[in-house]
Amino acid sequence: MIVEEIRSKCLQMQDIDYRDFQSKLMPTVDPETVIGVRTPQLRSLAKELAGRQDLADFLRDLPHLYFEENQLHAFLVSGIRDMGRCLEEVGHFLPYVDNWATCDQMSPKVFRTHKKELEKQIRVWLVSGEPYTIRFAIRMLMDHFLEEDFAVGYPETVAQIRSEEYYVNMMIAWYFATALAKQYEAILPFLEERRLGVWTHNKAIQKAVESYRIDSARKEYLKSLKVKKSSSDIDK
Repeated sequence: MIVEEIRSKCLQMQDIDYRDFQSKLMPTVDPETVIGVRTPQLRSLAKELAGRQDLADFLRDLPHLYFEENQLHAFLVSGIRDMGRCLEEVGHFLPYVDNWATCDQMSPKVFRTHKKELEKQIRVWLVSGEPYTIRFAIRMLMDHFLEEDFAVGYPETVAQIRSEEYYVNMMIAWYFATALAKQYEAILPFLEERRLGVWTHNKAIQKAVESYRIDSARKEYLKSLKVKKSSSDIDK
């Protein structure tokens, strides 16, 4: 059976030191579920499995037992070339994503050429109530709608999100920092008018100041927009 085969291959590639290091980076993941397989090896395994007739058995075996199985699932879904099937598989998998690493590894190439269908689905994901589904939706807006397909309605939608989830707020900050690098004039008012939660507002500025894509003069101005906050301002 393909599930047992995949699990056996992952265990054979186990690197204990890497497992211990990786586990520390993912506080939401039970360390007991981390085998310790490096990403290039998982990508190679995904390529080997992509044409398997029984692959659907693995994709439907949810929730997966190991973190690496989730990573592999993300890579396999990202390689699907048919837009309709890809959206279906992503939608089926997202409710089971429980960590930032798996969420951020999933980046289907077919989305690049099907922006209209993607935009429609992003709006559904954004109101799902699932933190990693929301994080994924914001990431897709960041990856695909900040350049030639940019419209101010997208950051307006993201700015309205309020969450107590750290990994959602961090993605909002990452989105606005990246947006400042690509659409500075359109995005700056969101910070000048303090349209984000306090924590997210300051984190977006921090990440923008750390970016090499924003010039020093703009960085200095962004620093002046930071908001003093109390410990209770996690994201108001």
